[in-house]
Amino acid sequence: MAKTQAVSFSRTGGPEVFDYVDVDLPPPSVGEVQIRQAAVGLNFIDVYFRNGTYKAPHLPFVTGKEGAGTVTAVGPGVEDFKVGDRVAYAGADGAYSSERNIETWHLVHVPDGIKLETAAAMMLKGMTAEYLLNRTFKVGPETILLFHAAAGGVGLIAGQWAKALGATVIGTAGSEDKVELALAHGYDHVINYKSEDFVGRVREISGGKGVDVVYDSIGRDTFPQSLDCLKPRGLFASFGQSSGPIENFTLSALAQRGSLFATRPTLFTYIAARQELIDSANALFDVVQSNKVRINVNQTYPLREVGRAHADLEARKTTGTTLLIP
Repeated sequence: MAKTQAVSFSRTGGPEVFDYVDVDLPPPSVGEVQIRQAAVGLNFIDVYFRNGTYKAPHLPFVTGKEGAGTVTAVGPGVEDFKVGDRVAYAGADGAYSSERNIETWHLVHVPDGIKLETAAAMMLKGMTAEYLLNRTFKVGPETILLFHAAAGGVGLIAGQWAKALGATVIGTAGSEDKVELALAHGYDHVINYKSEDFVGRVREISGGKGVDVVYDSIGRDTFPQSLDCLKPRGLFASFGQSSGPIENFTLSALAQRGSLFATRPTLFTYIAARQELIDSANALFDVVQSNKVRINVNQTYPLREVGRAHADLEARKTTGTTLLIP
């Protein structure tokens, strides 16, 4: 049986729990292909599995949800993919590896005009931006929105995409460098939440009305202030918790602030059906190939140094998209 290299953990904790190990790589089984990975995406959900916020299905566990590569072998019953195909995925555990087997259900074909490294950098983050802007709340020219972590991986994509949809796009960031980065990626206004009252600034920018929708992946540090930024009947979309989980949330908080709506969406619900996955990926590929959204890889780390990558991500030292290179 062949061997490959992977990063796994046998206990939850900090970045030090990772081990770079040799693992068995059997031939692909029914409905699977084997791929040699060009790059793996780094996402905060990987941190949640490593530190135990999300429970791993078994231990030891190879985490990672996103990657892109080339098909090197095809299992029985596979008809839509062949050796040599360029493919990408988001949502399949086990991405932290040099080579892997994966069910074809998770895969999409990467268009010729998009590099594999670019595909690995944008699948999870880009499809997250797609469902948030197109389906969680239908953003258009009349929309005023607030997007926290504007200089993060999802934030930089969402800012450009929302601007292309005609929205007024407000963001928050934690340093002046990140403010400038977000302003260069579609945002009309970016608030440094460490030195400014973002609720007051949002109210000022919106003429006192508030915004239609707040997209919040930060969690504890921005709640309940995010609710105070919304206009009556506005939507609070909480899609992450990088600063920790929201606590003491009550439905009465929505009523008191103007009959607000709240949702806790996840990408994997929005791409649960095969056709939804394909449609979301194609929408992402189209907006990137049209140059309305550009994907910048701002950091790369060797896969074996994933612990350092996680430490930097959690310390908010990274901006935009980070890749792990096998």
